[in-house]
Amino acid sequence: MDQRAHPALRYAAALVVMAFFGATLITVVSRDPGRLGEALLDAGLGFAGLGLLHWRHRRPFAVALVIAVFAAASTTAFGPAFVAFVSLTTHRRFRQIAVVGATLWVGNAVSAFWRDGFSQVTSVGIAAMTLSLVTLTITGLYVAGRRDLAEAEARRDEERLEQARLGERVRIAREMHDVLAHRLSLLSLHAGALAHRTDLTPAEVRAAAAVIQENAHQSLDELRATLGVLRAETAPQPSFDTLGTLFTEVRAAGQQVTVTDTVRSREVLPVQAGRHAYRIVQEGLTNARKHAPGAPVTVALDGGPGADLRVTISNPAPASADTGEGVGLVGLSERMAMIGGSLSRRHDGGRFVLDATLPWEVRS
Repeated sequence: MDQRAHPALRYAAALVVMAFFGATLITVVSRDPGRLGEALLDAGLGFAGLGLLHWRHRRPFAVALVIAVFAAASTTAFGPAFVAFVSLTTHRRFRQIAVVGATLWVGNAVSAFWRDGFSQVTSVGIAAMTLSLVTLTITGLYVAGRRDLAEAEARRDEERLEQARLGERVRIAREMHDVLAHRLSLLSLHAGALAHRTDLTPAEVRAAAAVIQENAHQSLDELRATLGVLRAETAPQPSFDTLGTLFTEVRAAGQQVTVTDTVRSREVLPVQAGRHAYRIVQEGLTNARKHAPGAPVTVALDGGPGADLRVTISNPAPASADTGEGVGLVGLSERMAMIGGSLSRRHDGGRFVLDATLPWEVRS
């Protein structure tokens, strides 16, 4: 229900009670015109109480108490008094609730005795007021409980949103790591060649410098694209089809890469699986350049619809070598776990092997 409708409903509830007692006053005055002044005072106090409801949120206790006093001399004031009492009850200030409730009960009892003395009508009126106060208290506590639940749900929604934001930041950080680690390792490879090779011709030096410049430029472009995800998911993402470009880049940088590709029906490969496969290959090649510089790398791609996508990257490495248990591979392992895949790394016959399996679901 629209929250803006609640105040109108509360005023409507007060007016319904006022209308009931107002009709009673009209009947009384029609039978006894001499009581017109008493009826006007009754109605005046009722409408005064209705006007005071505007301040019930700022001063719930004061407003409820004043209108309860009005109700001791005015039957029409019961409408706004009941609404103010429920509003006070939602704050769970039990001493204040007891004071206002007692004022309503005592005021009603004294007024009934004053009018009718000890009679059946007085007993019924007191019983009705007692039942009304109990019902209104339960109603107020119920409204407070519903309000607490709504606030708790809003907090949970905010927490879920914050977790989603945190997850997105982590994803972007991993993307930045994957992209920059790859590019910077290529820059390091070329810069190292320029630093240690003394037999390069001027043309070869210019070519190596051009490659360094191009990779630096691409690093900046990819960094901007990755950071652009913070504002919109419009940045181009790598895919399985762009692996060929990746292999061309690393070979141009001097890395020896042998690729065996037996993937079937690659046109129906899920986009997410293709993107993760690209990042796995990229990270594997980056690790090989860091931990086994100059060593040839073998990349094997295999799989098909319903048979998973298998990515295996291997390169010579001694068993004692640090083969990369850092941020890149840990992040990739978490990615695989989230999509139901797996990523393992091991030494096998003097080679370091990175083996990933990505689910390839068949869409009906």
